[in-house]
Parts: sequence; C-alpha cells; structure tokens
Amino acid sequence: MGRLTDTVKHLIIINVIFFIGSQVYPMMYDWFSLFYFGSPRFQLWQPLTHMFMHGGFGHILFNMFGLFMFGSPLEAQWGKKKFLFFYFSAGLGAALIHSLVNYYQVESVVESLLAGGWSQEDVTNFLTTGTGGSNAILEFVSQDKINSMYSAFNTPAVGASGAIYGVLVAFGLMYPNAELMLMFLPIPIKAKYFIPVIILMDLFSGLTGFSLLGQGIAHWAHIGGALFGFIMAWYWKKNSFNDQRWN
Repeated sequence: MGRLTDTVKHLIIINVIFFIGSQVYPMMYDWFSLFYFGSPRFQLWQPLTHMFMHGGFGHILFNMFGLFMFGSPLEAQWGKKKFLFFYFSAGLGAALIHSLVNYYQVESVVESLLAGGWSQEDVTNFLTTGTGGSNAILEFVSQDKINSMYSAFNTPAVGASGAIYGVLVAFGLMYPNAELMLMFLPIPIKAKYFIPVIILMDLFSGLTGFSLLGQGIAHWAHIGGALFGFIMAWYWKKNSFNDQRWN
C-alpha cells in the first residue's frame, strides 16, 4: 500500500496520545466520547473528539492499521488538505447518522412510555438512573426496547471507525482492483468485493440487532461514515476534483 504518509502518521500519533491519556485519566471518556445529545454529559465538541477515543488496545490497533493501509494511498493521491477534509467529514457524518438513529430509538420508546402512563419525570429518572416508572408499561413496551433506549441514551460512541469506513469506501472507489490480504482469508480478495460485503454486514447488524462483527460496535456510525465517504469520493472522482484550493 506504499509508505506511511505524513498526515496519516500525525493522525495515528494523536490517536495514540489520546488513548494513553484515557488510560491514565479515565475521566477523558466523559469529556471526549460522543454521548446522546440529550444527555447531561453531551458536549458540543464530542462529535469531533470521539474520533480520537478508543475502547481498548485491539480497537485502536485495528483502526490505526486501517488508517495506515487505506489512508496513506489516498493522501498520496489527494494531498494533505483534501485528505483531512475528507477524513473529518466522514467522521462527522458517522456521528450524525449514529446520533439520528439513537434519537429515533430513544424518542420512539419515550413516546410509548408517556402514552402508557409514565410522567416526563419518570422518563428522565429512568434515563439518568435506570430506575423509576411503572412495570405495568412492560405490557405495551418490550423490555428489549426499553433496554435499547437506555443503552442509546447512556452508552457513548468512541473510535475513528466511522472516518475509517469513509476512507475504506474511498479506497475501494479509487483502487477497486487492489488485492487485499486478510488474516481470516487464505487468499487475496479485491477491494471492490470485500468492501461492499463488510458494509452490508454492518447494515444487517444495524437493522436486526444481531451483530456479525462483534459486540459493542456502533454499526450505524460505520454506515454513516461509509455513506458520507462514498458521496464525497464518488463526486470527486466523477468530476476529476483537483481544485487549487487544496494545494
């Protein structure tokens, strides 16, 4: 895939610094992870800073390896400014789609709870403490939906995965016939086959709740990053986008 380019290198260094810092000062997760916008822990900078937070060594290792493998060729072709714009736009797009899906999951259940007899105070207490309200509502709203609502409200999103998915899709558009060697496959597979499959797996997992890629994954953030990345990369490729503003 070529050499490690400067911007990708600097992004990896910043991610590693944030990761080490979060291990030393765990309160960084509350400051920089992306919380539900109605949560008291939400801050305006979190859609950006959550891209530099990771939940464990395996999480950051996988993401930084993907950034190196697929980001370096794109930076080499596009240049620093264009690549940075693309990377952060895909990451912010991932945050947007993730937050919109969470909003739907939370608000649809809240409406049912209110219609079933819970007060707004009951709902607020439950979302913030996990207690309150009447068990009778469970006749009308499943426990799974209530659990999903509570999880969407309280579980923060972390990681560069959304931005990486945008980079992955762009790589597939720019280099569709590049052959990828994967740890779980004994033979190389072309990017134009591998990338749609992994995105479809995320879409299936997001729609069904049955994760094919493991637990604790923000599938809709992946899809959001892939969607925004596809739109930008497709437009740039179609229009041979070489505006001098990026140089």
